[in-house]
Amino acid sequence: MHRSLVTRCTGTKPSAQSRYAGLASITLIAIALITAPAWGGGKLTPYDLINKAAESSPITVHQLRGGVSMLEGSGGNIGVLEQPGGVLMVDAGIAVSEARIKAALQDLGPAPLKTVILTHWHWDHSDGDAWVRRAGATLIADPRAIQRLRETNRIVEWGHTFTPISAESLPNEAVAGDRSLPFGTETALIRHYGAGHTDGDLSVYFKRADILQTGDTFWNGVYPFIDYVTGGSIDGAVDAANENLRLARQTSVIIPGHGPVGNYKSLVAFRDMLVNVRAKVAKLKARGMSLKDVQRARPTASLDAVWGQSVIDGELFTALVYRGVAMPKPKPNR
Repeated sequence: MHRSLVTRCTGTKPSAQSRYAGLASITLIAIALITAPAWGGGKLTPYDLINKAAESSPITVHQLRGGVSMLEGSGGNIGVLEQPGGVLMVDAGIAVSEARIKAALQDLGPAPLKTVILTHWHWDHSDGDAWVRRAGATLIADPRAIQRLRETNRIVEWGHTFTPISAESLPNEAVAGDRSLPFGTETALIRHYGAGHTDGDLSVYFKRADILQTGDTFWNGVYPFIDYVTGGSIDGAVDAANENLRLARQTSVIIPGHGPVGNYKSLVAFRDMLVNVRAKVAKLKARGMSLKDVQRARPTASLDAVWGQSVIDGELFTALVYRGVAMPKPKPNR
């Protein structure tokens, strides 16, 4: 076992220690974002800081059940299904974590990496595309996610312009509709959301293990990022949260995009938080209040102690929600 690179947790119910591990990496990033000076003039951007955190973060392996594990420590969470003939991975993490991710896979077993499914295009979930393709694995994604990887996209909140990745690093299989993918004795159900976090989001449900991986349509215990540049919206995020409740069972284990291993109750709590904040922000915006005025009113104040302790704080999440709430149309003069 590569102890300097990999740590291991077991069980489907996160202990206090594993919950801390589940939030530690994004909390460290949050501290970096808060304390870093404004970028520009050679200063590190949030994108740089997240990559820097990934360079030194160990990969924590959470062994769940049915041969499914969650790897944490390289941006978004990574799902792993071990079978005698090969390994299926959901998301590929950040490229700087390649050696540590490979060490974690080796620690789980000797089977080769065969298939990787991307939940969406964001680099903290897909930046490992190049090494995955070099390893000979089939890389699967929604066609819209593949298109985003071919484009130039400026994400202001991360302070970074994402340029097209090389053709040899792109996913080599597009999944346009829902698919049932047999893999050893397990079946991975790949299903599409409508536009929510982005416009190319996928979930993966491991049928026998009863484990649902949601990508960034679910951030467990923290406010989420919503990518309006590539098709996301607060209303779409609420729809995706409701879809997760439809897809999951009361008994399901949930692998979130960020945060610790979850369950059905944590999906409900996340959906309710989204609905709550959206309603409060919409009410204030309907009064004609500017974004700054709404932020000063602190519509997330009662939630920040629980949900605002990571990368997205209450002020930024208010801005993300405000952006997606339509201003009421003026009433015609009679």
